[in-house]
Amino acid sequence: MKLLILDRDGVINEDSDAYIKSLAEWVPIPSAIDAIVRLSKAGWTVAVATNQSGLARGYYDVATLESMHTRLRELVAGQGGTVGLIVHCPHGPDDGCACRKPKPGMLEQIAAHYGTELAGIWFVGDSRGDLDAALAVHCQPVLVKTGKGERTLAKPLPAGTLIFDDLAAVADQLLL
Repeated sequence: MKLLILDRDGVINEDSDAYIKSLAEWVPIPSAIDAIVRLSKAGWTVAVATNQSGLARGYYDVATLESMHTRLRELVAGQGGTVGLIVHCPHGPDDGCACRKPKPGMLEQIAAHYGTELAGIWFVGDSRGDLDAALAVHCQPVLVKTGKGERTLAKPLPAGTLIFDDLAAVADQLLL
């Protein structure tokens, strides 16, 4: 199985330190949508694992979050692609859950859903928490410079982290 796991905010859509709280604030990165379409058409399953502590903070509700994910699926489907499983962590940073990145719970949930091992699977994110979650389950950590990626790049990264300008560059590499 060709599986690629993505973080959402900062990788697929523009990020905001004030949270993405509405469908209007969910602004896709056009090249990221195209990258997902290209990967999907080439036989890749593209899954998403996203921390959404805005739910715990009361900034938006699950219906609003689902509307964002529906819009993502519509944009990709409109170009002939598909998005695989989307999982989210609804907890706040101090809730002690097993799913909030850097914990690997969401990645394990994706692996269980697809009945696959995670070793060597690329997990693309823009934060140190994403990279640490990848390492916890032996995924290949991949950092994109979009979103918080440049800030993350300014600090030491885990050994072996792959670095790309954006999701389109990741797709280019995987589709060689």
